[in-house]
Formats: sequence, structure tokens, C-alpha cells
Amino acid sequence: MKIAKTLGLLGIAVAGISLVACKAGGDNQGLEYAPQMYHSVAYEPLTQIKDETRGEWLSTREDGKGEFFNSNIYNPHGMNMREPVEGTVPRNKEGYLPYRYKAFEIDIASANVKNPIKLDDEVLVEGQRLFGLYCTPCHGQGGEGDGPVGNIIGGVANLKGGAYVGLSEGHIFHVITKGKGRMGAHGSQITPENRWKIVHYVKQKLQGGQNADNAVVAEAGQESLVETPAN
Repeated sequence: MKIAKTLGLLGIAVAGISLVACKAGGDNQGLEYAPQMYHSVAYEPLTQIKDETRGEWLSTREDGKGEFFNSNIYNPHGMNMREPVEGTVPRNKEGYLPYRYKAFEIDIASANVKNPIKLDDEVLVEGQRLFGLYCTPCHGQGGEGDGPVGNIIGGVANLKGGAYVGLSEGHIFHVITKGKGRMGAHGSQITPENRWKIVHYVKQKLQGGQNADNAVVAEAGQESLVETPAN
């Protein structure tokens, strides 16, 4: 009986010590179960460490290699990221090229960039919805620069007045993409297709179609190069 009691107390003590030992705090980070789930091997895209023994003293890897080994043995030259085929240019699913004009090249964009989205009622409805989401805080519901934010910061363009009515669709698209003056760039927030729909709405509904492009959609099997120049 005494032996069983002693073993029971000993077991409780060992369990208690084990639980305390696993507790993290201060400089003691405790013990981790399956540490590789928390500290995965970092594969750098442009540099590789090919020495499989680097970091052996620190390694907890299941493959037995050093902690700092990060070369992809299945790719040519041990590269972690393959280079694109020479001369290729990425396109999105609509076939658009990357937009290469810089912010200061607004005059060139205004003259050369054309709207690839075919104009119809559905596009205008969607353009109005997108305008309400992204543009009305500054430009107001009617595009007159009287949105709640516009009233505070001032200097917001009235899209229905003055020289703004004569702006080309390429100009408006470029400003949405790269920003100008008080207006910040929205290229990272709004897809190219949606930017063009907003442009259609602005030109057709807010500006009465003045200086609007003849929007053309490329035929099936043909490339559409009008949206974004590659140089």
C-alpha cells in the first residue's frame, strides 16, 4: 500500500513538474510540440544556401539537413523561384498587359490609352455602383466635388464643370490608377476592368458623353493591346 501511495505521489509530482516546465514566460519560451509547424524553413526566392550542413547545431528538421539549408533541389541550379521565359510579359485573365506609364506621363496616357470595355447599360450600372463605393466620399454622388471628405479637405475636382468635362478617358483612367494632386492612387484597390467601368460612367452619365472613346472589345482570339502599353 505504501509503495503504491509513494508511486502515486511521485507520478503527480512528475506531472506537475512537466507542466511547469512547459510554461513559457520571460526569457523562457517553454517547449514546443512539432516546432517545424511554427518555424518553417524560409526559402529565399533569389538566394540559396546549398550546404546541407549549415546550421546543423540548431536544426530540428525532420530531413536531417541543417537549419539554414534552403535550396530547392528539384529546380535548375537549386533555385527556389524560376525565372519567367525570356521576352514574356505577364497578363491578367482579361489579357491586359501591366500598366507601364509612370505618374508623370499623364499627357502621353491621355492621348494613347483607350477604353477596351464595350459600353452598354450593364457596364454603366456597374460603373455607377463602383463610383459610389470608391469616388463619392470625395467627389460626391453627382461628381461635383461635394462629398463628405471633399467638403473637409477642399480642392476636389468637380467632374461636371470646366476643363474636366473635356478630359479623355485615358486621362481619367490614368488619374484613377496613379493619382494626381489631392487624389491618391487607386490602382492597387480597383481592378483595371472596374476602373474602366468607372470611366464609362463618368464620361457618359456625369459628363454627357463629351470626348468619350469609341470603346471596342477585341474579337475572340485577338489580343487587346489598347488598355495598357508594354513600353
